[in-house]
Amino acid sequence: MQTIIKITQGTPRKEEWRMAAPVDFETSDGQHIAIIGANGSGKSMFVDMITGRHPLLHNQAVYDFRPSDKTFVSDNIRLVSFKDSYGEGDSTYFLQQRWNQQEMDDDLPTVEEMLKKYGDPSGLSFFPSSIMHSPMVLLSSGELRKFELAKALLANPRVLIIDNPYIGLDVEARKQLTEALEDIIRNRPLQIILELSRKDDIPAFITHVVEVKDRVVGPLIPVADYLNPTAGEPVISFQDVSIVYGERTILKNLNWTVNRGEHWAVKGPNGSGKSTLLSLVCADNPQGYAANISLFGHQRGSGESIWQIKHHIGYVSPEMHRAYRHNLPTIDIVASGLKDTMGLYVRPTATEKEACLKWMGIFGIETLAERPFLQLSSGEQRLALLARAFVKEPDLLILDEPLHGLDDGRCIQVKRIINDYCQNPSRTLIMVTHYDQELPSCIDHTLHLKKHS
Repeated sequence: MQTIIKITQGTPRKEEWRMAAPVDFETSDGQHIAIIGANGSGKSMFVDMITGRHPLLHNQAVYDFRPSDKTFVSDNIRLVSFKDSYGEGDSTYFLQQRWNQQEMDDDLPTVEEMLKKYGDPSGLSFFPSSIMHSPMVLLSSGELRKFELAKALLANPRVLIIDNPYIGLDVEARKQLTEALEDIIRNRPLQIILELSRKDDIPAFITHVVEVKDRVVGPLIPVADYLNPTAGEPVISFQDVSIVYGERTILKNLNWTVNRGEHWAVKGPNGSGKSTLLSLVCADNPQGYAANISLFGHQRGSGESIWQIKHHIGYVSPEMHRAYRHNLPTIDIVASGLKDTMGLYVRPTATEKEACLKWMGIFGIETLAERPFLQLSSGEQRLALLARAFVKEPDLLILDEPLHGLDDGRCIQVKRIINDYCQNPSRTLIMVTHYDQELPSCIDHTLHLKKHS
């Protein structure tokens, strides 16, 4: 199948354009894609990488626009961004002009005149002929969207990227726009990429989804998998996995499958391989590349990046606690969970700060937001690291001895938080503890590891 766009470990040259992790993205002919993410998630920065507006540092994007014979990327990819601007920034336009027709200049350009600058609009079956002779400033929001779409299509691009096409449109206008796009892709070799903020806006012709969250670009997945993340799908699969260091065997022929929505307790004596097991799941252990391990449906070493894996995981452990020696404000420590880093050296944005304060409030430590992390008690530090694990609301939560250093009241509180979080059927939990009384009631599976000689 023809690959149209491929970005491998893409990092823009300028630091201010960079995502939180290098970008891997590949799309093929016949795929129509929705890029989904919240406001400020990094969708527009990702689109700028696709279009070449943000040149890459090392691996340049690779394009194959066949059957187009155009040379330049800018001629083959068109970005339509609906800003409801009238007259293309014409300085004669003012806010009330649309409702003061008597003050309009007779020489204001019509829709037809504007479209003819880009080509012959007669073949655009979706475009209403009834407005061809109307001045541009009289177009409604829905009509403006059709005008911008028509203008882009007259350039005959190979890839059409549309930013939030349904914003401000009523039900009938959304239906008409969707039908127009469906008609277009049936009749010409065109790939459509929609930049959307809401999953409810995904139209039926979309085949694949890329989720952008906290400036991390997720994998390209079928739209059905995105819209229906049903329980029962394998999240983790180990097949005859053995880990050996020198003459010491840590894990031996381990077969283990964790399905979406399951909640596992991992038990075993000291030295049985519990921490090694978690390091394989978190993609921190290089031996994972040589083992038969699949994470989130991808075989380890098949091309996915460590950041694509960590994007789905929230993690806390005693080893992490010992390693966190950054005397930053505690809210920065929590915010580092959004970036999957062991330290955040820039202050969180307003949106990120809101998410951090939300989870710090859930764990009862919001008043410690600006307190330096190393000035907190051990228990307060553990609660901050737990908030860090939860802050991006991950699909997979890995908690290694999460209640260490907490008093009885805090233990009860954290167990309740874990139970509440895991009420969502798409969330998966792996928890390690030596004490059965520390396990939350949601635990429904147990893996027992034994120590090898």
